[in-house]
Amino acid sequence: MTQGAGAERLAALCGDVHGGRGPAYRVLADAVRVLTGDGRLPSGTRLPAERALAEALGVSRVTVARAYRDLRDDGWADARHGAGTWVRLPDRTGGVDGVWAPGPVDRGTIDLAHAAPAAPAVLPDLVARAVERGAAELAGHGYGPDGLPALRAAIADRFTARGLPTGPEQVVVTGGALQAIGLVVAELAGPGDRVLVEHPTYPSALDVVSDAGAVAVPVSGDGADATPQTVLPRAARQTAARVAYLMADFQNPTGRLLDDGARARLVQRLARQGTVALVDETFAELDLREGATGPLPCAAHAAGPDDVVTVGGLSKIAWGGLRIGWIRAGRERAARMRRRLARAQLALPVLEQLVAVEVLERLDVLRAERVGVLRTRRDLLVAELAAALPDWRFTVPDGGLALWCDLGAHVSTALTAAAPRHGLVLAPGPRFGAGHAFTDRLRVPFTHPGPVAAEAVRRLARTARDVDGPGRTAGADPATRAGVVV
Repeated sequence: MTQGAGAERLAALCGDVHGGRGPAYRVLADAVRVLTGDGRLPSGTRLPAERALAEALGVSRVTVARAYRDLRDDGWADARHGAGTWVRLPDRTGGVDGVWAPGPVDRGTIDLAHAAPAAPAVLPDLVARAVERGAAELAGHGYGPDGLPALRAAIADRFTARGLPTGPEQVVVTGGALQAIGLVVAELAGPGDRVLVEHPTYPSALDVVSDAGAVAVPVSGDGADATPQTVLPRAARQTAARVAYLMADFQNPTGRLLDDGARARLVQRLARQGTVALVDETFAELDLREGATGPLPCAAHAAGPDDVVTVGGLSKIAWGGLRIGWIRAGRERAARMRRRLARAQLALPVLEQLVAVEVLERLDVLRAERVGVLRTRRDLLVAELAAALPDWRFTVPDGGLALWCDLGAHVSTALTAAAPRHGLVLAPGPRFGAGHAFTDRLRVPFTHPGPVAAEAVRRLARTARDVDGPGRTAGADPATRAGVVV
């Protein structure tokens, strides 16, 4: 059993259990299910005593007792006399406790929690070409913690083509972008060190920082006077942070894109505070603008080779099952991280690396297919949401994979809890932040084919009606349908 959750902390995570969305005990039980399912309450966490939680929430002890009983009856909690009640994942959920990755879903259920598109049509041909190329590798021993030379060269060439001259010696090949983030955090920050993170941010980045023993410091960068290039350097000065994790390209989940001027100011100001910019470029190739030329990589604006470390991968532009990522850093820092990685694994799968070489050599073809499909799906999702949920507000992003929706009410957790009854899996807004933030937000990916997306929105609307929160269409002003901000 893991450490218990304090009553005040759990009450803050659950939020207001009143508010007309059903009996308070049901709202509380639903909130605990959501928190357990997305890992904010790890399986085995002991729940507070009924009386303490009742006082923290401002409800009766009977309400808490009924919620705990429902959780036990549904397989979301266990109890033992004298030991209390602790949460667990029901056997039927599948997946891995607390891991931010798509898991099995019931047949007919639509997963809107994760932005994970299927592979593009061109990928099978690239896999076949990689298999043919792999025959020549079988004569060797197959080990190589540095990664295949051809792959490191292809990654370096892609950076160079984007305006950032790079040599293969500056590249570290990893098992996906998440492993790359973890390797960089472990290299640059130790236990107790502060790591700045945008707020909201990629959920697994928060997990990686926590696993390294570092302290994530959330920094909000939305608004005219609170841009990333101003608030992150200010927070770096105030906290002496070692690292600032950020996404300059179609930030997850907001979709925000920083221009060259903002990038230059951001990395140079962070460097003056002694803070390394850890830039995640996972979405950098997903620019959906017609004929647009994207900004330079952040590292192109750095004054020194160690001011910026860049990570990326192929999971979004190619396929989530292609677990190839990379780090781009100064030569000496890259060499240290290769040595660190070699102590953990002797080699990456050779065939996957060969597929990655094929993908990078034909990236323009693959990207054109992927971007065209995503642009169509984004526009369809925008139209469907405008028709079905006109009270929701969002900015249509120029790239990435999802819309970051303002629900107009603090019902994100309630929606997520009710969604399975309507054949949906959602990710609550607070999963993208720290504490009890973003309870009025929901990330909705545009990665599903048109008919699936349309059905998903219909189910979303039914879910919204179920919780008696967002989605009220009566009297909505057609001029503000969906609150779209272009």
